[in-house]
Amino acid sequence: MKYSIHTFGCRVNQADSFDMEEGLRERGAIAAPADEADLVVVNTCTVTGAADQGARNLIRRVARRNASARIVVTGCYATREPGALERLPGVVRLVSNREKDTFCRSLRGPDGDGACGPPLEPGAMGRTACPVRVQTGCAEHCAFCVIPSTRGPSRSRPIPGVLGDVNRLVRAGYRELWLVGVHLGSYGRDLLPPASLADLLRALDGTRGDVTFRIGSLEPMDCSPEVVALVVQSGRFAPHFHLPLQHGSDRVLSAMRRPYSALVYRDLVGDIRARLPQASIGTDVIVGFPGESEADAEASDALLARLPLSYLHVFPYSDRPGTVAAAMTPKVAPPQIKTRASHVRDIGMRLSARFASSQVGTIRQGLTLDDGTTVLTDNFLKVSIPPGLPRNTRVRVRIESNGPALAGRVV
Repeated sequence: MKYSIHTFGCRVNQADSFDMEEGLRERGAIAAPADEADLVVVNTCTVTGAADQGARNLIRRVARRNASARIVVTGCYATREPGALERLPGVVRLVSNREKDTFCRSLRGPDGDGACGPPLEPGAMGRTACPVRVQTGCAEHCAFCVIPSTRGPSRSRPIPGVLGDVNRLVRAGYRELWLVGVHLGSYGRDLLPPASLADLLRALDGTRGDVTFRIGSLEPMDCSPEVVALVVQSGRFAPHFHLPLQHGSDRVLSAMRRPYSALVYRDLVGDIRARLPQASIGTDVIVGFPGESEADAEASDALLARLPLSYLHVFPYSDRPGTVAAAMTPKVAPPQIKTRASHVRDIGMRLSARFASSQVGTIRQGLTLDDGTTVLTDNFLKVSIPPGLPRNTRVRVRIESNGPALAGRVV
């Protein structure tokens, strides 16, 4: 059987897709382009309307070009609105997030046990690093977010199971693993006995082998001094934090039901920068939330421009059915959202350029990607290097120039 897997959205979805691909390969299935595949799996996201539309467009395109393909749709959109997808051409099965783990196990054979099977090697699905899902679900209920209803409450994997996966992936040759979750900072609170993200990090710190860990997205209130200290002291964790701010106006943060203030966020980022001057610190920002005034937008822009951030992910607001924000008024007009998003993206470009320029002349640890001519540094920069090394090679790279992209050489 030939298969093709297409993934939308977050790194948790990417980890789930890795699991599916591993199971299919254990059964002897062969990866192929969607136009040639017998089975096409579409792992959907529903954070934005654009994500929904992208999944629908892909399904229609596959059905049009490959009429014999059996299309299985899973993920958050399939969970939130199955009726919108089951009527599309070629769709033979919908797998909700609640059923996803069972579906993954079913792909591994009659006994559903793939623990002894060969994991995907570095480079599978185009990724040199591998995402490891340690948690799923969320109980925060931010006003704009539909994910608690599609992923359910927080559920953590016990530390021994995570360590087992890590050891298996290290044996397969992975040298960087991403720790991912829907609400990663809540890790362990649901376990008996309870644990914490710091407990998991300490356990991973003792892992043998040439592997480093990159911590996925952390809510600001979950980025504890203990977690920061582990990153500072260990050497096993990449100096890279992704801390979603969502907005720089306290009034909007309150309406969003975010449990921190702009000042708290500013102090957190400042503390990390003081302790790890070369760290990459990224964030998410929503533009055009209902009721966002011009003053709110200006306050948010001003805060972002002052923060020592490395990059921004900008999301124009769109209503998600079933969320508190969907019923909020007044709505910001789409043209105004577009204009404000453009302003924030400009700020993000300046912040990224400033951080990149600050790294010229430094020597960073990194890992070669793709054809070996790009290094992803520990602090999340892509640096071009001369050819000659294979993918997944651990290197030290001196960053020598930044124009228009970072370039360097291995030392």
